[in-house]
Amino acid sequence: MKKSWRVISLATLFACLSAPVAYAGSTKCTLTFDLHEWSVFYESATGTGKITCDNGQSAGVTIRSKGGGLSVGKFEIKDGRGSFTDVSSIDELLGKYLATERDAGASKSADAWVMTKDKVSLAIAGTGKGWELGFSVDEFLIEKQK
Repeated sequence: MKKSWRVISLATLFACLSAPVAYAGSTKCTLTFDLHEWSVFYESATGTGKITCDNGQSAGVTIRSKGGGLSVGKFEIKDGRGSFTDVSSIDELLGKYLATERDAGASKSADAWVMTKDKVSLAIAGTGKGWELGFSVDEFLIEKQK
């Protein structure tokens, strides 16, 4: 019986040592997106986008945000851009972020958000049509498109 356990143990050890080692390197990812937003103290935004990483990973995403602050307006961003901190996988980028937003403008306006989720940070910015003025704290959700 002892001999069979040794054989099994040696076979398991050999299998573990000969298996390829997975390397979780760091990758840089960006977000491109379109977003529609409105606010009257309460703020809501929805949109779609695409995350693209320099390791070849990419995913279509939906974006939702809700929150509140001293903000009022209606705004639309086309071709917004965002940059994530380095991660090992695109899956780390999905989920809920805590975001702060600053907006200003009429007709052609600018919007900028800075947000964090665990160890991941995302900064996004865009210009678009509409009017908006204020500052808010929001929950920003990024999910894979279904």
